[in-house]
Amino acid sequence: MRSDEETSSSVACTTTLPVAPPRCHSAWAGNRVFRRKNGNFLQNSRLAISCNRRFSTGNHQVGGGEEQKGVSVDQVCRILNGGPWGPDTERVLSEIHGKPNAEFIYGVLKQQKDLNLGLNYFRWVENTTGEPHASEAYNSLIMIMATSRRYDCLEKILEEMSVLGHGIWNLVCIELVTSFIKSRKLKQAVDVMHLLRKFKFRPAFSAYTTLIGVLADSGEPESALTMFQQMQEIGYEVNIQLFTTLIRVFARGGKLDAALSLLDETKSNSLEADLVLYNVCIDCFGKVGKVDMAWKFFHELKTQGFKPDDVSYTSMIRVLLKAGRLSEAVVLFEEMEQERKIPCAYAYNTMIMGYGSAGMFDDAFKLLDQLREKGCIPSVVAYNSILTCLGKKGKFDEALNVFEEMKKDAKPNVSTYNIMIDMLCSLGKVEATYKIRDDMETAGLFPNVLTVNIMIDRLCKSGKLDEACKIFEGISLKGCTPDAVTYGSLIDGLGKMGKVDEAYRLFERMLDAGHTPNCVVYTSLIRNFFRHGRKEDGHKIYKEMSSRRCPPDLTLLNTYMDCTFKAGEVEKGRAIFEHIRDCGLSPDTYSYSALIHGLTKAGHARETYKLFYAMKDQGCVLDRRAYNVVIDGFCKAGKVDKAYQLLEEMKAQGHPPTVVTYGTVIDGLAKIDRLDEAYMLFEEAKSLGIVLNVVVYSSLIDGFGKLGRIDEAYLIMEEMMQKGLTPNVYTWNCLMHALVKAQEINEALVCFQSMKEMKCTPNTYTYTILINGCCRVQKYNKAFVFWQEMQKNGLVPNVVTYTTMISGLSKLGNISEASKLFEKFKANGGIPDSVSFNALIEGMSNANRPMDAYKVFEETRIRGCKINAKTCMALLDALNKAECLEQAAIVGAVLKEMAKSQHAARSL
Repeated sequence: MRSDEETSSSVACTTTLPVAPPRCHSAWAGNRVFRRKNGNFLQNSRLAISCNRRFSTGNHQVGGGEEQKGVSVDQVCRILNGGPWGPDTERVLSEIHGKPNAEFIYGVLKQQKDLNLGLNYFRWVENTTGEPHASEAYNSLIMIMATSRRYDCLEKILEEMSVLGHGIWNLVCIELVTSFIKSRKLKQAVDVMHLLRKFKFRPAFSAYTTLIGVLADSGEPESALTMFQQMQEIGYEVNIQLFTTLIRVFARGGKLDAALSLLDETKSNSLEADLVLYNVCIDCFGKVGKVDMAWKFFHELKTQGFKPDDVSYTSMIRVLLKAGRLSEAVVLFEEMEQERKIPCAYAYNTMIMGYGSAGMFDDAFKLLDQLREKGCIPSVVAYNSILTCLGKKGKFDEALNVFEEMKKDAKPNVSTYNIMIDMLCSLGKVEATYKIRDDMETAGLFPNVLTVNIMIDRLCKSGKLDEACKIFEGISLKGCTPDAVTYGSLIDGLGKMGKVDEAYRLFERMLDAGHTPNCVVYTSLIRNFFRHGRKEDGHKIYKEMSSRRCPPDLTLLNTYMDCTFKAGEVEKGRAIFEHIRDCGLSPDTYSYSALIHGLTKAGHARETYKLFYAMKDQGCVLDRRAYNVVIDGFCKAGKVDKAYQLLEEMKAQGHPPTVVTYGTVIDGLAKIDRLDEAYMLFEEAKSLGIVLNVVVYSSLIDGFGKLGRIDEAYLIMEEMMQKGLTPNVYTWNCLMHALVKAQEINEALVCFQSMKEMKCTPNTYTYTILINGCCRVQKYNKAFVFWQEMQKNGLVPNVVTYTTMISGLSKLGNISEASKLFEKFKANGGIPDSVSFNALIEGMSNANRPMDAYKVFEETRIRGCKINAKTCMALLDALNKAECLEQAAIVGAVLKEMAKSQHAARSL
């Protein structure tokens, strides 16, 4: 719809709002009365109307000003196009040109396509005559910029026009904005509108409406709203269609508050909503999950005197079906059918899809029969809807029957065959897939590149990589050429199967074929290189992508960051997170989740608190994965109460906690000895039907065991086994550790035997627990048996195992074996801790080997390990008995220093 402004004469278009003139850009620019003094003002106003009309009709004649002292416009144009601009061109023009009138100048400029030539001629005339150009010359120059898409001097030209009081013609303004739109430079188009307003021009109504529509379609609601508001500021009357456009884009983008604000604005502008606006609101608000709001609009359109049309009903039915409210959709569909003699095929197809998605295929088939009863033959779309749903439910045999049945009513199209091929490939039924493809060709339909892409993608995902490669290599024989999607699917399939080198060779073939890889392909390569331990190659892929000037998207950067954290490159992961903003992107929920998860695994759980609130401040909405990651971070950081609070928030936000959620909080509570609360959560999870795993049971067994509540730990173990869960090595270790701590070593040995009988292989920690237990009850020989068994099974003792064994042998008095073990540990690269040093020193001292003990004492001090007072007293006694007075004096001095330090600490 055109505005009053556009249907008025062009005289109005050439005026500007009153402004103080800015700084002039030429000798004559400030002379605003020059044209009036020469009597040309009215003439030029009429000329603007004439010229504007010629722009719209495309007429290349110049009218009455075609000849200028015997020189025609065409002659001047031939001179301009005869060679590069220079002194010769200026001389020839000076000889033949004379003093042209405004219409002649306009005629020359209108025929110019080269901006440089047009601008040179424009400035030459200006300098030759010493007079300012008329409005039509300036508008012609801007038109050349628009058609040639060169805007180097646009701002300067607009400033000169503003100073001279010229206006920009509507048609020129529209062409200028359209040229930016066609070049996909929407930001620059918006900037031009701001530039026009800067110089007090009034952009054309159609320029605004066109730009707003394109911005809305391109998902730029904020820019569209800015243009809309600018229209209103300069006095244009906006209509309900523009409001509808903006409401649609804001609602679809999930910005419901802005959409509702615009709805309120329609009322304040006394604009009555039409049926189209109501239909848009039903569709858009429904698609973002606001079903009740969509219902409100549906009922409101009736109260406003509108009768719902096919779009209204179908949109509302689709919204209800998507929300799982099938019964309400059925009622609405029946209401729609009562008022119509001719059924709406689109509504039927929507309901058929709804029944199919709910697995109610009998009802879907009844709708097909209902269509036939009303004299309508079910379309291929209706059958395709049923086939799609059968495929999603894995009902292959029923799908084949429907496929044969549909041939009586509708001829299968390429989409039908693609649905069947998709289903068969997903099930890995390669031979059946080839048969359907052959049937497709027999029916005169040939597989297109989409068919091939479906086959390759689904076969890769079902593990039939060889078949996918065979189809890819034979694609040209079927008259198809692989596109970027084809290459991308196979590259991903090869990478996931570990064939990353083949994937990269295919990537190079893709480049050789002239296809430009997108972020999806690069993401796949990076992920799969990292996944298979080739992190350096993953980094090289990212660098290669940057060198090819392919800007990363957020998904790629999130994946890259996640991979680096999993590869142990914590600082690199942090750097990638910061790089997201450098790329002009905003971290999303997944970005923060990957960062928090990576830092937590690397032992930096304390940063969870700061990152969690940074995520909240940025407006990120937590999903189930994000809640689980943050809850884990809080538990690892010791902030279990905060984790518990988030668990409750998670439920309130409609995200049902998973076994991971409950397991994390239960483990966190168990680790800080809040076992009763942990057990309550354990029971709550079971009451909600959540299937708990071995990890959750093990956390409770560990917690009860550490508090000495052995009977309860046994009950948890028994319940776990009754549920059909097999204890893993961690579960057994938790129980045995608790038994050893309670000095029930015989029970621990029984558990160890049960563990082996259940085919659960002990690990180093298992043997360390048993060795420690045997040493505690002075069963040193039994401990040594476990030590030998451990090494026989190929397990490498750790520092705790060595320390426990050295301590046990020392207490047994077997100092020679303890010393040998100590030296062996160091020879194998082990670093003894304070416990092992103290145990060996004390054992040697008690075995009357004071000098050997003193040597270990010196080594302990050199290594910076702590020596306890009991060890020093034992060594001092042994040295005094052996009359090693010098060494005794040193040990005594160390003992005095320890006493002073302890006294000072108590005083503080």
